[in-house]
Amino acid sequence: KLPTMKMLLSLIALLSAALLANTAPPTCYSRVLSLSKEITESFKELQTSKAVDSCVVMMPRLYLDIHNYCVLAKLRDFVAYPTCDRVLEVNELKEKARSLYTIMISYCRRDLVFLTDDCNALENPILPPIEPS
Repeated sequence: KLPTMKMLLSLIALLSAALLANTAPPTCYSRVLSLSKEITESFKELQTSKAVDSCVVMMPRLYLDIHNYCVLAKLRDFVAYPTCDRVLEVNELKEKARSLYTIMISYCRRDLVFLTDDCNALENPILPPIEPS
């Protein structure tokens, strides 16, 4: 019985160590990337929602590419957009955009690499084709 118990404890210790090794904390880059995708998706959902307020249709397009330097200006403009303050979903989205901007200019400033400064690419993005589900 005793050797079996030692083997079981050893196995549990080994599995625990493997689990801890695989759960690395998110990097600044991965956090910025995931938050930008979340914001872009939330904006798409907001615009296609049937319960959407008419002011949402007039809002500036929100496509974010964190590798494009113009994304900083895009985030500033979106957060400062004056209408739709009465729509809860818009306020939540603006708060996420404000957080992303803050993370990019302060916490991750040295970790990010901008590959372009093509502002037009954020207005008219070339999106990959949608795969059928």
